[in-house]
Amino acid sequence: MTVITPSPVDQQEDEEMLVPQSDLTDNHQPMDVVAQPEAANTVENQPVEDHPSSRFTWRIENFSRLNAKKHYSEVFVVGGYKWRILQFPKGNNVDHLSMYLDVADSASLPYGWSRYAQFSLAVVNQIHSKYSIRKDTQHQFNARESDWGFTSFMPLGELYDPGRGFLVNDTLIIEAEVVVRRIVDYWTYDSKKETGYVGLKNQGATCYMNSLLQTLYHIPYFRKAVYHMPTTENDMPSGSIPLALQSLFYKLQYSDSSVATKELTKSFGWDTHDSFMQHDVQELNRVLCEKLEDKMKGTVVEGTIQQLFEGHHMNYIECINVDYKSTRKESFYDLQLDVKGCHDVYASFDKYVEVERLEGDNKYHAEQYGLQDAKKGVLFIDFPPVLQLQLKRFEYDFMRDTMVKINDCYEFPLQLDLDRDGGKYLSPDADRRVRNLYMLHSVLVHSGGVHGGHYYAFIRPALSDQWYKFDDERVTKEDMKRALEEQYGGEEELPQTNPGFNNTPFKFTKYSNAYMLVYIRESDKDKIICNVDEKDIAEHLRERLKKEQEEKEHKKKEKAEAHLYTIIKVARDDDLAEQIGKDIYFDLVDHDKVRSFRIQKQITFNVFKEDIAKEFGIPVQFQRFWLWAKRQNHTYRPNRPLTPLEETQSVGTLREVSNKVHNAELKLFLEVELRLDLRPIAPPDKTKEDILLFFKHYDPGKEELRFVGRLFVKSTGKPMEILSKLNKMAGYAPEEEINLYEEIKFEPSVMCEPIDKKIAFRASQLEDGDIVCFQKSLPVESIEQFRYPDVPSFLEYVHNRQIVHFRSLEKPKEDDFCLEMSRLYTYDDVVERVAQQLGLNDPSKIRLISHNCYSQQPKPQPIKYRGVDHLSEMLVHYNQTSDILYYEVLDIPLPELQGLKTLKVAFHHPTKDEVVIHTIRLPKQSTVGDVINDLKTKVELSHPDAELRLLEVFYHKIYKIFPPNEKIENINDQYWTLQAEEIPEEEKNLGPNDRLIHVYHFTKETAQNQMQILNFGEPFFLMIHEGETLAEIKIRIQKKLQVPDEDFAKWKFAFLSLGRPEYLQDSDIVSTRFQRRDVYGAWEQYLGLEHSDNAPKRSYAANQNRHTFEKPVKIYN
Repeated sequence: MTVITPSPVDQQEDEEMLVPQSDLTDNHQPMDVVAQPEAANTVENQPVEDHPSSRFTWRIENFSRLNAKKHYSEVFVVGGYKWRILQFPKGNNVDHLSMYLDVADSASLPYGWSRYAQFSLAVVNQIHSKYSIRKDTQHQFNARESDWGFTSFMPLGELYDPGRGFLVNDTLIIEAEVVVRRIVDYWTYDSKKETGYVGLKNQGATCYMNSLLQTLYHIPYFRKAVYHMPTTENDMPSGSIPLALQSLFYKLQYSDSSVATKELTKSFGWDTHDSFMQHDVQELNRVLCEKLEDKMKGTVVEGTIQQLFEGHHMNYIECINVDYKSTRKESFYDLQLDVKGCHDVYASFDKYVEVERLEGDNKYHAEQYGLQDAKKGVLFIDFPPVLQLQLKRFEYDFMRDTMVKINDCYEFPLQLDLDRDGGKYLSPDADRRVRNLYMLHSVLVHSGGVHGGHYYAFIRPALSDQWYKFDDERVTKEDMKRALEEQYGGEEELPQTNPGFNNTPFKFTKYSNAYMLVYIRESDKDKIICNVDEKDIAEHLRERLKKEQEEKEHKKKEKAEAHLYTIIKVARDDDLAEQIGKDIYFDLVDHDKVRSFRIQKQITFNVFKEDIAKEFGIPVQFQRFWLWAKRQNHTYRPNRPLTPLEETQSVGTLREVSNKVHNAELKLFLEVELRLDLRPIAPPDKTKEDILLFFKHYDPGKEELRFVGRLFVKSTGKPMEILSKLNKMAGYAPEEEINLYEEIKFEPSVMCEPIDKKIAFRASQLEDGDIVCFQKSLPVESIEQFRYPDVPSFLEYVHNRQIVHFRSLEKPKEDDFCLEMSRLYTYDDVVERVAQQLGLNDPSKIRLISHNCYSQQPKPQPIKYRGVDHLSEMLVHYNQTSDILYYEVLDIPLPELQGLKTLKVAFHHPTKDEVVIHTIRLPKQSTVGDVINDLKTKVELSHPDAELRLLEVFYHKIYKIFPPNEKIENINDQYWTLQAEEIPEEEKNLGPNDRLIHVYHFTKETAQNQMQILNFGEPFFLMIHEGETLAEIKIRIQKKLQVPDEDFAKWKFAFLSLGRPEYLQDSDIVSTRFQRRDVYGAWEQYLGLEHSDNAPKRSYAANQNRHTFEKPVKIYN
């Protein structure tokens, strides 16, 4: 199962996805961004007597010199199974390190093997271990998916940057922690029989939605309100959220098997891609409730959402020394509670109402009293009958610039008393007569990590002692311990099962933990847990669903009885005339669109002919049936008539004669001869000399191909003998000159060859069922006026034509225009057509980008100039074919651009407070010195002799000064900013005891009792002299930055090393702090300027974070 938890907004090609590894040289299907079906059969319902586990460390030396595309670790054993790590040093067709856990002996395991494991993979940060990158997931390994992990584990740019600490002395350290769990058989389990409840089917990544829907369904008052929303028999569930939800709830209530959610997601306006996007439960809950609240307006159930879920709290600020208080009432449908730093729900509520002191620099401005010391906080006016608590299991780690999951132990009670300690959570305005005692109704669980996992729910529908686990299609009875204590999170200590491998037992994080809690107020229990029966359900809905159920039962019955019946498909001349030139061009008919009959196998074919006589009005004696045959060239043609003997046999026997494939249909062509008055007559006798040919006529002016009839010809006869008949079929004069072609095959390529009119049909190898295409002979001089002057060229065109949807790269979600093209178009053909459409004179200024079928986004790498031969190659994404291409219009020709390196450089003006982004294009072999020279011609310098330098800046720290002779070809401005600035005069004459130090702005933030340093603003270098005090340096910094005295007086100064501040006094000699020169990563030792960040964010900083948060949940209808 893939989960994309809070992850970033202008999302690039490959979001973090969990996928089986795939190498293009392997046979299994490459899947770079497609979400896999979730591992719904999670460990929760399995016997948990023992969990064999182990930790494995893999040191890879000379990592950057590894040439193999993929690299395996040595084998290690966990739970009696052999495992190994598989990684792609240069990425598995992505610009990220790719890493997987692999079953080492999968090739030699017996048929049907399967094993289940929770595991984490990590790349160790060798400078600071807390910055190590660790990702965790779980998977059921089998022969089809014998490896599982992360195609986009971490960007290669970060991995190979020596300053980041992942690659030290060209050595990479990878760690794996693996817990093997036992698997039980799920296939025979019947949820309805075992529990009385049914589950919901998973559409690909909709477990988060399923757990929420089950929770809402099991709030009977909510379900009753949904049933009472007005819908009509003319509504379609796929276009009406109320009807789709009513239908879903009805099926959950009355169905015997798991229920599909496709109608509901369609009513949301979601396509398949949306269903494969893992979203956030909290967000979906809010969006769905808002949508339902809106749809309930003006109906008998208006206000239900508010009555159930809405509570109110009061934000207040109260001055301490003067009589002034400001309050604001706000409503909530759910409450977000901190997990980090809180051991249980009560601790989170304590933190929620914690009083904050506003004093010192942070005083409150009270209207007529000015700045005042004050208390700020939140108290609750009222709680709702159904209290939804969202636990903040996911949060943003500023230091690592990523989302992390908080797996800390966090307890929640079965009974929650929010009146405790004298009602300390309540505001003075709260109604104390209401008893806020709540009973736990449901626990929504997230199992896994921030980059992989699964959602399910524990619910006690009647608030009894019996809990149930709703895990997609499977519902099981559970005890209270499983629903409560085992979902607290935290760690469990696992004994070592391979003593010789790693002797120390270790703690393994419990990845399954509560993510959302639903409590029901005890005093409202009878109202909320009410009875919901058929009378609450609209008549039309019951009828509709009853009919659906009957159809389902009918299909089920048909399927069960399928072995007793034969499907006979009968094609006639009318079908050929209707389909050829519209639905099909090749062969004769699409058998799925002809009349079909379901006939009991033991019935004789002669009896079936009587059914045909009634159906088509053709007497039995005038019917002749032909069997179809699939030829070696993959065409499908009438082959021979049925014999009188065969017609006495049963249809089941005939089906076996005609087609050896098990359960195949019997496909027939019904030949009927008509008189001039169109009345049927007996078919002519057929001898071995007679050949049945089918004829298509082509009109190059109209570019039209149509079926015009069939004829019996003698094998010894010649085409010239039937020309007048063909002219009559086409409506031509009897003597019209026509050309004949045989349509031989069309896969993989078209084969259509001229027929010599003067030689016998037998000599041209024509036989029963063959197709002859004909057209008027064209004078040589008129050929050029037609796009496709003859049958072969037209069929070639039809076979290869493709409607391509072109989208501007600036608006990648919407089609700009569509063009009909041939898949055989060359690169030049395609760009010429696009340029023509855009009114552009120079096609070489068009750059094309292929479409990623899985992420539904442009691929990151554009198509190179003439980099592919044909359009067909542009549209292929692994084993899928797209019909989308993206384009952009360049300001210079693409071949010229490809010979250049494009860099975006931010120039910081020495005196003006401005930053200007310049695009520098230079030949790839150019150096940094060439960039600087080019930049000098574009920027305003403080004086003509000013010298510039180029810096690499990442998250407000300077990581590198580029030497002027460094080649620009390998500089990457995608992940970090290139910053250019003038070199100050004072730095040009550094004395032997002078030092050039890094100076960064920072602010401190305390999150969950941990202090974090956040850098911001523009970093810079400063020259300091030996013996210079902080007071002297401050004067220079204030002058450089032009900070007003009033603001500068509030600034604090600290020496920071590896994120730890040591505050300095004015008298401190600053140079003494920077004596050590052996600290790895000079950017981690700096003079820090601590002050609040008031500067507006610069637009150029956008590319400092290439990651994107997960797509927001949207319900469109």
